[in-house]
Amino acid sequence: MPTPPSSARLLVWYDRDRRVLPWRAPPGQTSDPYRVWLSEVMLQQTTVTAVQPYFRAFVARWPTVEALAAAPVEDVMQAWAGLGYYARARNLHLCAKTVTEWRHGHFPDEEQALRQLPGIGDYTAAAIAAIAFGRPAVVMDGNVERVMARLYAVTEPLPKAKPRLKALAAGLTPATRPGDYAQAVMDLGATICTPKSPACGICPWRESCAALALGIEADLPAKLAKAERPTRRGIAFWTTAKDGAVLLRRRPPKGLLGGMMEVPSTEWRAEAWTLDDARAEAPLPSKALAADWRLLPGLVRHSFTHFHLELTVATGRAGSAPARGLWCPLDRLGEQALPTLMRKVVSHALAKAY
Repeated sequence: MPTPPSSARLLVWYDRDRRVLPWRAPPGQTSDPYRVWLSEVMLQQTTVTAVQPYFRAFVARWPTVEALAAAPVEDVMQAWAGLGYYARARNLHLCAKTVTEWRHGHFPDEEQALRQLPGIGDYTAAAIAAIAFGRPAVVMDGNVERVMARLYAVTEPLPKAKPRLKALAAGLTPATRPGDYAQAVMDLGATICTPKSPACGICPWRESCAALALGIEADLPAKLAKAERPTRRGIAFWTTAKDGAVLLRRRPPKGLLGGMMEVPSTEWRAEAWTLDDARAEAPLPSKALAADWRLLPGLVRHSFTHFHLELTVATGRAGSAPARGLWCPLDRLGEQALPTLMRKVVSHALAKAY
């Protein structure tokens, strides 16, 4: 039988092999709640490698929560572009304003109070409470779920197994150094107890791992089969003025890519669009164009969490008629809060239309 897992043993390993990350306080130093909060929001659904340059840029530009709160939301959205899940950026700014205006720049130190702030859910609240304030909170992300499923050989598939995995994790969370312990389990999952080919031979918990003893560590955690993502389609309108400026518009504040700038497009639907179908949704009527719309060859493909998207790009030259939106010079497109999808549209248009 495996020996019972020990949080103390894991902390010994962590003290020796912990990852050096820009938001993580050096050993013996107190964590900055602002940096912990910012990093945890950024890390949702995103990798550590992808987040690090964004985090460094954010703290260089806005070193405190008060500085972030004072920034125009458009600047925050632009700096966030490329991280995805743009509602997080809006909530990030709103949370910074809430902490600054109502709590004088101080984050609350308990999970329940943290969960009342915009954009902070159970996981982020637990992470801030544990890492920044030393509260014995149970921090559960994908890494921790994987470690617990293997450590205790939990074969029930996710997401049904989540409550049991959290209960098991709670039983291991120590009263002393809970923040270091939370980061240790996450480091273990990220560097050793990885989704594929776990390095069990160097794991500090190898003697306690029930899945390893049964030879099923590579099969856990079990997951229910995901439904196939559908494909949606649309036409994006690359509209240029006589001076070469491109027409952009801001998406509605709520919903997918909310508040971000975009190259105007039709709605995204399952059925393929023809250009005749799409004209009614073009940002300029035909009479406002010096030339009619022309479809560019090829597709822009992008995948969201719940669906794949295929966009065709149509080009047209604007006449003198005004249009709602922003006329942006080509050499200043990089200054706009364009999400990754729209950056793909821009690249496609520049490659095919000129």
